[in-house]
Amino acid sequence: MAFNHLPTGVHDALGPLSVTPVTHSVPMAMNQRPSRPAGTRDLRPSPGEVLDRLTAGVNRATRITHTEHLPPRTGRHAVWPDRVRPEVIAAIRDCGIEHPWAHQAEAAGLALDGRSVVIATGTASGKSLAYLAPVLSTLLDGSEAANGRGATALYLSPTKALAADQRRSVRSLAAPLGNRIRPAVYDGDTPVEEREWVRQYANYVLTNPDMLHRGILPAHPRWSSFLRALRYVVIDECHTYRGVFGSHVAQVLRRLRRVCERYGSSPVFLLASATSAEPGGSAGRLTGLPVTEVADDASPRGELVFALWEPPLTELEGEQGAPVRRTATAETADLLTDLTVQGVRSVAFVRSRRGAELISVIAKERLAEVDRSLPPRVAAYRGGYLPEERRALERALHSGELLGLAATTALELGIDVSGLDAVVIAGYPGTRASLWQQAGRAGRSGQGALAVLVARDDPLDTFLVHHPEALFRRPVESTVLDPDNPYVLAPHLCAAAAELPLTETDLELFGPETAALLPQLEAAGLLRRRSSGWYWTRRERAADLADIRGAGGSPVQIVESGTGRLLGTVDEAASHASVHEGAVHLHMGSTYLVRRLDLKESVALVEEASPPYSTTARDTTAISVLETDTEIPWGAGRLCYGSVEVTNQVVSFLRRRLITGEVLGETKLDLPPRTLRTRAVWWTVTEDQLDAARVNPEQLGGALHAAEHASIGLLPLFATCDRWDIGGVSVPLHPDTLLPTVFVYDGHPGGAGFAERAFRTAREWLTATRDAIASCECDAGCPSCIQSPKCGNGNDPLHKRGAVRLLTELLRGAPEDLPEESADTGSR
Repeated sequence: MAFNHLPTGVHDALGPLSVTPVTHSVPMAMNQRPSRPAGTRDLRPSPGEVLDRLTAGVNRATRITHTEHLPPRTGRHAVWPDRVRPEVIAAIRDCGIEHPWAHQAEAAGLALDGRSVVIATGTASGKSLAYLAPVLSTLLDGSEAANGRGATALYLSPTKALAADQRRSVRSLAAPLGNRIRPAVYDGDTPVEEREWVRQYANYVLTNPDMLHRGILPAHPRWSSFLRALRYVVIDECHTYRGVFGSHVAQVLRRLRRVCERYGSSPVFLLASATSAEPGGSAGRLTGLPVTEVADDASPRGELVFALWEPPLTELEGEQGAPVRRTATAETADLLTDLTVQGVRSVAFVRSRRGAELISVIAKERLAEVDRSLPPRVAAYRGGYLPEERRALERALHSGELLGLAATTALELGIDVSGLDAVVIAGYPGTRASLWQQAGRAGRSGQGALAVLVARDDPLDTFLVHHPEALFRRPVESTVLDPDNPYVLAPHLCAAAAELPLTETDLELFGPETAALLPQLEAAGLLRRRSSGWYWTRRERAADLADIRGAGGSPVQIVESGTGRLLGTVDEAASHASVHEGAVHLHMGSTYLVRRLDLKESVALVEEASPPYSTTARDTTAISVLETDTEIPWGAGRLCYGSVEVTNQVVSFLRRRLITGEVLGETKLDLPPRTLRTRAVWWTVTEDQLDAARVNPEQLGGALHAAEHASIGLLPLFATCDRWDIGGVSVPLHPDTLLPTVFVYDGHPGGAGFAERAFRTAREWLTATRDAIASCECDAGCPSCIQSPKCGNGNDPLHKRGAVRLLTELLRGAPEDLPEESADTGSR
């Protein structure tokens, strides 16, 4: 029997931190301009005072496991390069900024020299201004050209909200420059009647990789005047382009460079990133070009108080009788309520859409008991909302009408929110980059800020709140992307051939795997070789072959059955687990039950209801080895890396009581299986190793299963992944290895590089796994160490002590040196 841990759908860090971790900026930080008149006294409570009030309740103080105080930092000014137009400098001064920070001036100079550059500095460090100064100067130069339109620039962001917010910032900054700067958003929300104007007249177009892939590049003849004059491509939040999504975006950018060359342009790439390991190398892998990094943050920063918060144990028992902690959702809802009552402007970041909605609902209910004027000042913000709903929330947040917000990462990368006092993070977001990105949303006007990380009942979260050095002292994770993944590269070769026939000169641009893939695409009837190159042969759009978000298939529309109203969408890959028949779905504070999931029509029909429970899907998984790329001895056992095929089926769902998480019952489902070909790391143990570890046959399945769960939970410490991006299977006797085996695999077709990173860091990764299990205070295993929130087998069987003994014996035979990472492994 295989015990599995499957990623639900396809989704979706810092140098040595010492005492001054840095974080990523959000648009137009305006060099920490004071938000109040000089000389006035800030009456807002200090971060420490806010935290003291939060911990004043019964037993609250014992929930803080660590508090990190990051002192304020002074800034270092410089002067703008003399090639920045005086009109631009004057416009910047009109915004209250007399002098740039040193890193802004350095980046602007490199850009004006024609060198691609990545700015990897902290939150609110003014990265937007660093690239806007050279971009606006060049657009002004171009506006004086004789050809009418002049120079152009393209801005790419991972979210629509961020592009819309950037447009507001650019319009404000460029207002004194008149109509020579014409910014416009071009995305799926842009009305059809406006799109032609954008193509013909806008000289600063803000869009996203999805629209570039599906809307601009396939229609490049209609964009010819814009592309011919393209001087800069700005890529904001470039650290988010990792894994399969990042690999797709890397190929989209190569297609953009190829089309630009066709029109005689060679744009300079300007990238903004959260602080990360080797940002220049990561940006180079993303763009395919040499990129100079600017990473010395010269901006000032206010005081930050960062608290690690562990919810208490309850009297309830979970699966297999394990102790249960109060949920991070309930704890975060309480904190958001208390902050709102205090008048502290706050955002609570939540990992799931359902979690954001639930926290908003709970906070509103509790606020109503205190003051009936307060519930309307709290809301949820997440992906999947309709455009008009998102815009209304953004306006309310900007105006201060909203005091508290429960948000997914749609807001983390979304909009500029000045004046926030506190951020609550419900569960470790998967990478240190995201953690500091979210924490940095508070204190954006230079004032002090409070950040609280609330641990989920999860091995990684528990490890982190009791090992703060892993957050505040650890070096940054490497950005993981693999543009050469054949599952990624093949559809982009087809899209490129549809845009312009592929030639021999294109092989180097798209990477070393291109030559081997082209004959396969010919054999499949997708491309045809002629004397002048390879041509797309089909009538359908080639761009539709590449699903760059990795969702797989058409989004499933969520429709209210009684009215036909569209509530939102969910990725097809996630639909089996999230909108199956009987699932609870939350939207804008209302609760719905899914009455029917029609996979053929990609529609989930729902109706409003008020069930006293939430739902969690369960699944089963089988795995087979297709090819072993690398295999090394670990004592008598083996550590392997290669290709596997995973077959998964959602078979049932649990109903859990709200707040407590108590299981109320289980309902069977009849959904088709899904097959995934991907990459995996796996290890085996022998009978002698089992004897040495004192693991008998009755304990073996539980020991392997527990080690698998915990190793998945700890892998995000060593690779830029989330536990929901990876899966696992443990088998007491696997038919391909003929030994007890634990697999951990990437939850994306073709792999995303996470399993390879696990293979390269296996000794450190599995050592941390063993230590996390051994140090947990529970007796027989709990969600804090070996239980998984998405285990298809209901966390049965699990054997905590057997897992510790088994991992100890496995690590005793670990080789001193694993194979060196290849030159391109860092891109994976």
